[in-house]
Amino acid sequence: MSIDKQLDQFDKRLEEMGVRIKDADMLKVREDVFDEVTLIALYKLVHKKWLSVIGGSISTGKEANVFYGERDGVPIAIKIYRIHSANFTTMSSYIIGDRRFSNVKKAKKELIFAWTKKEFSNLMRAREAGLSVPEPLVWSRNILIMSFIGKRESPYPQLRNAELEDPTAVYASIINSIGILYKEGGLVHGDLSEFNILYGDKPYLIDMGQSVTKDHPRALFFLMRDIRNINRYFKNRCDIREDVEIFNAITGLDAEEP
Repeated sequence: MSIDKQLDQFDKRLEEMGVRIKDADMLKVREDVFDEVTLIALYKLVHKKWLSVIGGSISTGKEANVFYGERDGVPIAIKIYRIHSANFTTMSSYIIGDRRFSNVKKAKKELIFAWTKKEFSNLMRAREAGLSVPEPLVWSRNILIMSFIGKRESPYPQLRNAELEDPTAVYASIINSIGILYKEGGLVHGDLSEFNILYGDKPYLIDMGQSVTKDHPRALFFLMRDIRNINRYFKNRCDIREDVEIFNAITGLDAEEP
């Protein structure tokens, strides 16, 4: 069956299930995102009443698209990892050495499913540690449904686009979050920057699919990179602490140069 016919049936099936497509712009990207595997996962989530409205695209990342949605009137974010166009060259440095992938088949589809489950798990651990991250609600295959971080159907801006009244306080909050994630959550974000932090009433860490546990062989490398990224962004906005000072305070090590 052609993808066009699948998508036509997809629209019809959603209508039969009572799911409303809220934003026609969604149709512009659906052919790249809504392949057969994704449609099956979406059907299951709709059938289990996890979503009632699918809206337009919130963001398009290197491996996934995020759509606005609703569940019985409550805003949600629907993250869909693209199975055919995800960049596994980038993903591989986070997958190799992660014990959670040790029993996963090497097929691209299976790795995407495991990656989606891993982001759900990472967000759960971060929230349990008390951090401000999206609440993971459910995952199925390559789809992750989370709480929506924003207002009036618009997500909060990325840190790089936000107006900060008190950069010093925001900087301190983010550095503190890196420490809590490591000490209490046992995780390193792994790709933290002004692109993966939303700012509303406070900073929210997002995009945690690549986050690794403390025992990952490259965890300390990723931790230092996260610290350096944040320091790079804030160095012309407020006084910052030394990279190594932050690294040692978080890890309890006494490194002169990581």
